[in-house]
Amino acid sequence: MTGLCSPQEENDRIERAYQEILQAYLSSQHRKKVELIERAYRFACQAHKGVRRRNGVPYIMHPLAVAKIVICELGLGSTSICAALLHDVMDDTDYTPEDISAAFGPKIASIVEGLAKISGGIFGDNARLQAENFRKLLLSMSTDVRVVLIKMADRLDNMRHLSAQRPEKQLKIAGETLYVYAPLAHRLGLYKMKEEFEDLSFRYEHPDKYAEIMSMVDSSATHRNAIVEQFVAPVRAKLDAAGFRYTVKARVKSAYSIWRKMMMKNVGFDDIYDVYAVRVVFENDNDAEEAIRCWQIYTFFTEDHRVHPDRLRDWITTPKANGYRALHITVMGPDGKWIEVQIRSAKMDRIAELGYAAHWKYKHGDYEEDSELTVWMNTIKDILANPEPNAIDFLDTIKLNLFASDIYVFTPKGDLITLPKGATVLDMAFAVHTQLGLHCIAAKIAHKLVPLSHLLESGDQVEIITSESQQPQADWLAYCHTPKAKQALRGVLRREPRTEAQHVDAPQERRQSSSSLLSKILRNPFSSRRRPGEAAPAEKIDRTRVFVLHPEASEPNYRVEDCCAPIPGDDVLGFIDDDEKVVLHKVDCPRASRLKSGYGDRLIATRWADSGHCGEMTIEIDAAASSELPEKIIHTVCTEQKLSLVRMEMDQTGDVAHILLRLRGGREASAALVCGRLRKISGVSFAVLINQC
Repeated sequence: MTGLCSPQEENDRIERAYQEILQAYLSSQHRKKVELIERAYRFACQAHKGVRRRNGVPYIMHPLAVAKIVICELGLGSTSICAALLHDVMDDTDYTPEDISAAFGPKIASIVEGLAKISGGIFGDNARLQAENFRKLLLSMSTDVRVVLIKMADRLDNMRHLSAQRPEKQLKIAGETLYVYAPLAHRLGLYKMKEEFEDLSFRYEHPDKYAEIMSMVDSSATHRNAIVEQFVAPVRAKLDAAGFRYTVKARVKSAYSIWRKMMMKNVGFDDIYDVYAVRVVFENDNDAEEAIRCWQIYTFFTEDHRVHPDRLRDWITTPKANGYRALHITVMGPDGKWIEVQIRSAKMDRIAELGYAAHWKYKHGDYEEDSELTVWMNTIKDILANPEPNAIDFLDTIKLNLFASDIYVFTPKGDLITLPKGATVLDMAFAVHTQLGLHCIAAKIAHKLVPLSHLLESGDQVEIITSESQQPQADWLAYCHTPKAKQALRGVLRREPRTEAQHVDAPQERRQSSSSLLSKILRNPFSSRRRPGEAAPAEKIDRTRVFVLHPEASEPNYRVEDCCAPIPGDDVLGFIDDDEKVVLHKVDCPRASRLKSGYGDRLIATRWADSGHCGEMTIEIDAAASSELPEKIIHTVCTEQKLSLVRMEMDQTGDVAHILLRLRGGREASAALVCGRLRKISGVSFAVLINQC
């Protein structure tokens, strides 16, 4: 829909997009306030009249797309639809909150104003500004979660149209999305949205890897579908015989999650055992029978298939903190590969799709009293109430809390408390009450006394022991994992004499933390660190063009950072320092993830010059078999030689191990060096290059 369309055709497409929103709303169970939505639509059309997006599409198509996500993917009502249609009006026009309130009421105006406050990127140019912007986001969420839900929909539409942006802008937005929005979607239970955020970010940060994985997924689709149908067929018969009304859905893991597993386990695509999963969703008219029916379906799968003993997840008895409920099992498929099975009622499925949005009570602008959302929102409010949180600590503790796995522990009276994995006795004490945390001296678990630093496990029943004479100590910070505990403790320590406060930063753990590293980056992320005699380029770099990297040159036109040490062939980010020198990081380097979120104007798109080979080599090794051998080989090629390990195959005949290594990043000149290093490993008798491209 660009210049090729006539004005009438454009207007028709805009109207059709609006009608799709209206039809989705009318088919929902929300109260029908069509007139209000109609007025918001016409108001937005007038406000954005004549304005276009970068791809030439009329700008009004963006608010319409956001509103469609709000109703179709988040299931929100008329207030949220109107706010989505109006969300950019205050940013792009002269309309004020008072104008919006007069036309649509104070609630819609409040949400639109909240969206205007967190418009653009989350990150600014320094740590303090980053913390302030992030705080605005969380504060708006603690006031009305719809602000953040609409902001998530806004970001999702922007990610879906990211191809229209310049390459460096794509990397900045993708980096911010992966750093903030995907974890936030995870915490809010919006798993489908989280998965799309991750996949779209992955697609722009690692385009070649994304294309490679999608190609492998597509090429295996026919075989995979046949296996799943063969696997499900006997279960369908049992479901039918038992009178279930149900649907069976087969799905493939996202490209991002497949890639993450390949990287973490150092395996190839064919070695990922749970690439595909099966979901059974059944209709249920009686809540009292919901759990029983889930376990009944469980038996239908386990009667004829071998069950993985370590992969039963009962999220029915103990739901996740965001309300997610389901029964997960992993069973052996017909081809000898494991298949994950998710069993849900239709109600469970709706909550799984909508997350906290399914729990929100719009009528009173309040949360359900007994919902875990209330608990989490109160934690956010506790953090925001602290007047002087350290900027870096604030960002990092919230970020870690967003993506934390949960454990479930109990008080002596049996009350359930949800904590992030890694929480300690001290964290639980603060979770129950701040004063309990400040005077905690130990705890009892299973009649045994345990210290403040003791790591809790799901199922622990914990009795907190306190003493009025106990006073909080600076070294307690090393025992805190939750934001509430850290913020409460820092607040007390700041009120202590200066000599005590100085000890807050003393623990070695904190000095080595990411906070320390990030603070260095943010203080001066582009400081010049030229090598002796290295001259700056004679003229400025053209930031609007893709910068071609020449590793083969006698003096490469870039330098690499030691934190990730990228090599030719890696997916890299280019940053321009004060001397107009291009500095490279790997795209997924932790330092780069913060820099690309906050310093878009210093970002430049790069590509490696064509060197005539793909930078891959295959090396064959014979060695005396031992349990330490793989680790020694990986250390030599990855840590010492800084090569990327693409694949490692190992067979054993008697006491001799035969190994094939596929490495990326090497050149002909370095292949002999790599083989020579490998031969120095104890037990290696043979290491030769057999292929290079």
